[in-house]
Amino acid sequence: MDKNDHRIIGKELDLFTFSELIGPGLPMWTPKGNVIREELDKFVWQLRAKYGYSRVTIPHITRRELYEVSGHWEKFSDELFKITSREGKEYALKPMSCPHHTQIFARKSHSYREMPQRYAETTMVYRDEQSGELSGLTRVLAITQDDAHVFCRKSQIREEFLKIWDIVDTFCEAFKFTLRVRLSFRNQNDMKKYLGTKEVWDMAESELRKIAEERGAHFFEGPGEAALYGPKLDFMTKNSAGREWQVATIQLDMNLPERFDLACINEKGERERVTMIHAAITGSLERCAAILIEHYEGNFPLWLSPVQVKVIPVRTNHNEYAKKIFELLKGQDIRAELDDADENLGSKVRDAKTNKIPYWIVIGDKEIEADKVTLESRDAGTLGQMSKEELVKKLLEEIKNKG
Repeated sequence: MDKNDHRIIGKELDLFTFSELIGPGLPMWTPKGNVIREELDKFVWQLRAKYGYSRVTIPHITRRELYEVSGHWEKFSDELFKITSREGKEYALKPMSCPHHTQIFARKSHSYREMPQRYAETTMVYRDEQSGELSGLTRVLAITQDDAHVFCRKSQIREEFLKIWDIVDTFCEAFKFTLRVRLSFRNQNDMKKYLGTKEVWDMAESELRKIAEERGAHFFEGPGEAALYGPKLDFMTKNSAGREWQVATIQLDMNLPERFDLACINEKGERERVTMIHAAITGSLERCAAILIEHYEGNFPLWLSPVQVKVIPVRTNHNEYAKKIFELLKGQDIRAELDDADENLGSKVRDAKTNKIPYWIVIGDKEIEADKVTLESRDAGTLGQMSKEELVKKLLEEIKNKG
């Protein structure tokens, strides 16, 4: 296993763990690892907020009938975790959120003036992968998706796709990822794998090709890579380790709205079939975290780092002032730790470096006398003394700018 493998770094930095009692493919996130998940998810929500997405919440199980209507029970049955109630009713753990979201849309009639409707949530879905295919965070049984679905008119497809593409670009720019786009189309020689007719697929694939061409994207076609219900744009990138991964995905779906009879009322007062766009910006939080752990080799930027600053008093008589600095940082929502253990300075600094903390603050006699701090950087070395106000301003600006 490569030393930069996310499984090795994740263990060294105490980010996630597995248990034989719980089972393979079911990662558990430690307090530090959960910070990374939450920061990634918060970033996605900040980007989506600009485009009018509403949060929704759905249950983790559903009756068999939902997936019979959607087509997943027939086409996807082997990958479903199935449950039988004590009354003999059949349920399944959800493998995706889209069929549930159709029912939120279908709860009432929608005027064309209310379109599009944009629903999103971050939730776990479950797929019964074969044990030999499971691998770290990149192939798991419990997948956390930042899942969004846009219900729109056909005339709104292009605009909605481009808005989501803007979100993807901004998200990936934060990590300096260079993207290329795979047009994931059907395998035309095996239409039994997919829902819908050839005509609907021709229309959807043509629409995606036009959008990619208009965007001027670096794209290529991937026959056989489509989703069950429609073609998609898959955003591919290479991390610093040179491995290519799929990050975000945007899917165009004209089949589920047909199967669930989803419509809006148009200008003429008639029912008009809507279109559905599926979008996941991180792909999944598990895979995205794995990509970033390897990309940064655990040296996360300040905004993403589980611990952003460690405060280190040189001796015990410096602890009181160090605690004041620690409380100041915590009061600004900066993730800080106070290392007031009765250890020598060298040992404390080594611990900060081993845990790849972006900054540490050394507090000794000179700092107390000057009422300042000395800031050390993981990446840039000693940055010297500065006031408490300068410290807070520097850190908050770097966090805000995704540094």
